[in-house]
Amino acid sequence: MKKPRKAVVVLLDSLNRHMLGSYGGNEFETPNLDRFAKRAMSFTNHYTGSLPCMPARHDILVGAMDFLWRPWGCIELWERPITYHLRRQGITTMLLSDHPHLFETGGENYHTDFLAWDYLRGHESDPWKTREDPSWVGTPALPAGSRGKIDGSDNKAPYDLSRTWFREEADFPGPKTMQATADWLQHNAAAHDSFLLFVDEFDPHEPFDTPAPWNRKYDPEWDDELIIWPPYAIGGVERGIISAREGQHIRANYGAKLSMIDHWFGKVLDVMDRDNLWQDTLFIVCTDHGHYLGEKDIWGKPGVPQYETLGHTPLMIAAPGIECGEIHALTTNVDINATLVDLFDVEIEYVSHGESLLPLIYKQASSVREWAIGGVFGQWVQIQDGKNKYIRAPVGDGFPLSMWSNRWSTMPISGLPGLRLPNPDKRAYLDFMPDSEIPVIRQPFRQGDLLAFWSLNPRLNDHHLSKIRDDPDENENRVGEPLEKEMLELLRHALEEMQAPAEQFTRLGL
Repeated sequence: MKKPRKAVVVLLDSLNRHMLGSYGGNEFETPNLDRFAKRAMSFTNHYTGSLPCMPARHDILVGAMDFLWRPWGCIELWERPITYHLRRQGITTMLLSDHPHLFETGGENYHTDFLAWDYLRGHESDPWKTREDPSWVGTPALPAGSRGKIDGSDNKAPYDLSRTWFREEADFPGPKTMQATADWLQHNAAAHDSFLLFVDEFDPHEPFDTPAPWNRKYDPEWDDELIIWPPYAIGGVERGIISAREGQHIRANYGAKLSMIDHWFGKVLDVMDRDNLWQDTLFIVCTDHGHYLGEKDIWGKPGVPQYETLGHTPLMIAAPGIECGEIHALTTNVDINATLVDLFDVEIEYVSHGESLLPLIYKQASSVREWAIGGVFGQWVQIQDGKNKYIRAPVGDGFPLSMWSNRWSTMPISGLPGLRLPNPDKRAYLDFMPDSEIPVIRQPFRQGDLLAFWSLNPRLNDHHLSKIRDDPDENENRVGEPLEKEMLELLRHALEEMQAPAEQFTRLGL
């Protein structure tokens, strides 16, 4: 097998597997993602690893899971993203993105090792504009609910300002990014003998804001202002946070965003077809995680276990010399990194956790891993073997827990600009990551400490066990059955193999 020397990765944020036509969805239209699937291998047993957004990108670009050591954060001093190695091989690397978290505190160093990058402005929390466009009346941005004030002042949230500057559909961040991708391929793909084009597209992530004709495509009867900001809530309808009708509308707006970005993704496929780029390019479509839209009455990404809606994600890979089909082997997001490492013959210098998928897509192997692990720092840890999924919560008070980092930053909260991790204190000491000789600050936490946003208030002793093949909706919790002991031992084995901190075994009751 002669491996291609060109690769495109398109990451669509919050892409729900069960809503794609090629994965059996029929609620929303995704003709271009389905079109891509007809020339790709579709992975049916692909799962998240580190969560949420930036940790998932860390899995893909660095290849080392970090959720057992630290929360949402940067690429660390001892780590090298694949782009670092490719630049030193003389391989062109290009990033196109409208993802604001890549360019703010907690997202340091993800883009810096690309040879070139372009940030398409205006999405979600991107601080792009300081005021509304005074002439915006009549533009595609339709009346919609506001994100609210920030900074405890009268300042509007970034997107409330940005959306007033969109003059047409092509000005929305998602369409801009997809058009930039098509343009880059048209003008540059043939000029480079080898390249990695990484497209980090924030759609269909909220805000679920689209212009006509998309905005009412799936809910034409709605006659109030659009709800483009979904709640992050458990029991959203039952507790009265939203009505069932509002939930239906929010779900429809996600579908509109999905169909709009699918349409613009089609422009990328058009260039690939017209210039016959498929003959020498490996093309990956993936996501970081899904998004709850009423499944189990859960909305957004609140503090719940990684149920199938969020954690069972789509992955499609097209490559020269393969036909479309399905791959049922168990895979996870760090395997995308390992695939690129294999493709470009990279020698990495640190512990990684991925397995190359090339043997699967070229039918040289039927499986690459026996288990997949994932989770959120300070929260649940899940393990699955392709048939069963076990979600283990912290026990006791959720501690001991330490953050290992030399950069000490995490996701900012726009509405609470003063909320930051406290500085390391006198409890901190130097330790070493697995197989690393670089000292790292290790900060122990205890109950009452301010933790990173996604790590706050874990639900203790809340364990879940499902036979996923028989119960894909996870309606029956089998905790207490003999199978739990087997999965506990598998989790222990996985943590040992990853050289996880000893405190993780304690806090998980292992």
